[in-house]
Amino acid sequence: MSEAHQKSSRSVPSMKRRALIPVVVAATMGLLTPVWAQEETPPPATDQGEPAAKEADKAAEPPAKEGDNAATPPAKEAEKVVAPPSTEKETAHESARHEQKPKRFDWSFAGAFGHYDRAQLRRGFKVYKEVCSSCHSIKMLAFRNLSQPGGPEFSEKEVEALAASYKVKDGPNESGEYYDRPARPSDRFPPPFANEQAARAALAGNYPPDMSVLAKARGYSRGFPLFLFDALPGFSYQEHGVDYIVSLMEGYEDTPPDVKLPDGQFYDPYMPGRRIGMPPPLSDGVVTYDDGAPQTIDQYAKDVSAFMMWVAEPHLESRKRVGLGVIAFLLVFVGLLYYTKRKIWTDVPH
Repeated sequence: MSEAHQKSSRSVPSMKRRALIPVVVAATMGLLTPVWAQEETPPPATDQGEPAAKEADKAAEPPAKEGDNAATPPAKEAEKVVAPPSTEKETAHESARHEQKPKRFDWSFAGAFGHYDRAQLRRGFKVYKEVCSSCHSIKMLAFRNLSQPGGPEFSEKEVEALAASYKVKDGPNESGEYYDRPARPSDRFPPPFANEQAARAALAGNYPPDMSVLAKARGYSRGFPLFLFDALPGFSYQEHGVDYIVSLMEGYEDTPPDVKLPDGQFYDPYMPGRRIGMPPPLSDGVVTYDDGAPQTIDQYAKDVSAFMMWVAEPHLESRKRVGLGVIAFLLVFVGLLYYTKRKIWTDVPH
């Protein structure tokens, strides 16, 4: 009995292994069946004549394509060899056309203790009135601002006489019509053109910007490491705009031979794109000064730029006075706090 039992126990594993063989074969066949079915599936029998023709075309096409592919790479390689120099020239040409960085000038209103030069502001207003006002507006400036402290400080009579020389539109009157009248000190400077379309029609499509905040709107990056100081409060350079305006008005040059400009455009390396629609506005002796200042392009450009800086920031001097007063107060306050703390905690044992 024991021997029979041992034989039966030995035969059970072998029988199990034999039983697993059909299962494995069936599973393998089941995995491979989709692949076979996909390979053996015939094409749709919509038009039985077309598949044969297509197969014949496909059989004939590969040699032609291989020949074409064999012939085309040399042409493409030749194009690749020739293309990089042209792109490099275009890239170099575009980078050369980038505007130059404006020059840096010394200004009386720069720094924490800076202030406007009254004589310079008066000269700058004269340059604007006789040269720039024919195209550029200054809509945010009122006549009475010229007599306020911190600016050109014209007298009230001078302001009234200046305002009366301008005409402004007013109304409507009793008939419902608008009319022209002499300006008053409370009025703002009237623009030279009624609207943008009128300005473009008169200036060959160009539209001169308003000068009210132009000196603060223009700017440039001074590069490393100066831009780090510009990011610090109290150390930032705030005269980017006036530097740019002076450089622009002094920077007109003859057009280089390799540069073609459209009609009505002028070459200026400080203007983005190095072209500008405004003709050179200044020339030596175009404005007569009464205070004996040099009547040169450089002096004109600096004076009108300083005036534009005052128009954009008329309260610069008062702002700096308040800032210095606040800093002085904070220093005194910190000192008082320190000595108060020492007084209170002197007798306390530590």
